Amino acid sequence: MRSTTGRAKGQCVNAGGEQEGSSVPDEGWERFLRESVAGAAGAPKEPSARAREVSGRLREAPGGPPPAWRAHPPAAAPKRRGKGRYAAGLAAVLVLLLLALFPDRVAGWFGSGTQDDGPPSAAGRAAPAAEAERPTPAEPFRGSPAAGWKTGAAGITVPAARATGWMDQAEVARALTRTRDFLALSNLDPAVLRGERPEAAIALVNPHQRDVRDYLAAAFRTPDEENDPVLMFSRFDPAAVRPAGGEVRTRGELSFAQGERGAVEVTADVTFVYPLVRAGGGDEVARTVVRRELVVSWDDPAKVETEAGTFTVLSYRTDTANGGCGGDRAGAATGAGDGRGFLRPQFTADRSPADPAADPAAGPAVDPYDRDVPMDELMRPDDGACGTLTRS
Repeated sequence: MRSTTGRAKGQCVNAGGEQEGSSVPDEGWERFLRESVAGAAGAPKEPSARAREVSGRLREAPGGPPPAWRAHPPAAAPKRRGKGRYAAGLAAVLVLLLLALFPDRVAGWFGSGTQDDGPPSAAGRAAPAAEAERPTPAEPFRGSPAAGWKTGAAGITVPAARATGWMDQAEVARALTRTRDFLALSNLDPAVLRGERPEAAIALVNPHQRDVRDYLAAAFRTPDEENDPVLMFSRFDPAAVRPAGGEVRTRGELSFAQGERGAVEVTADVTFVYPLVRAGGGDEVARTVVRRELVVSWDDPAKVETEAGTFTVLSYRTDTANGGCGGDRAGAATGAGDGRGFLRPQFTADRSPADPAADPAAGPAVDPYDRDVPMDELMRPDDGACGTLTRS
């Protein structure tokens, strides 16, 4: 004996599936057939001759067949009622899923029940995101690409050295290291950042290079737009601002090639990011972003008047975001400084509608983190307007 799902427990069947006998009385068969006529799910598709005979008698009885056992009269409803319930349930599940994922949008479909409902303002939608990206003294690089940059000189990539010009491989490696040292002493030294004279950096410049020496003397004695120390050195007024977090983030690289008279020319293109807070206190963090391009020549002492361990400055260019505008650019958002020897970042309270930086039409949009823009393009003469920062 084996039990088969869907058959009555204890019913015996042979290999062909036919019944081997039945002890079910006629009253049971008649009740079973009445349920079959009423639509019971277990009715056989092909009833036996006896079943057909009893069914005929039931259909011919006055009033039609009796109601099925424990059956309820169907309510007035469309056919395929079961699939309708399935569709309604599926729709309810979808609505709940949409409500969980997009509560504001789904609520907007039905309204809030008041006459004053309307779409939220752009400022209201942007406020949480802007707040989440705002830098703090504890996280001064939050919301900035510099959050993923390296700290200090570690962010300046130095290429592998090879013998070039009058230098062998070891001498080229030393020239590259000292060029990076100059960048660190000029733009990362805490004493220089708080406004002190960069003596160690100046010591690496060829003392026989008269034009540069004259510039340095004037820049630190009587700084002006033409002789401004921030053209080569990052300096901030300690009475106005102080560093936030104690780190400067950098990204850039050095490259080298043979120059005139067998010299080794080293080119640096580095971006420095300085987070600052007001010296008088407060939690607002302003970032100044300075990109510098410096080209120096490590000359052969047999051909050029120089001193051992020093280089000749061939060119220096800078582009500053939120440090004051001067030099090649006028205004307050981007440029080379303020003409008074310090980089001067603006804070929110410093801005007013009269500021060029507050007027989107005052100058072209500038992304100070976009290092794909060549310095040649950044240094093109403009109409004197201050560029508008897209981020800082």
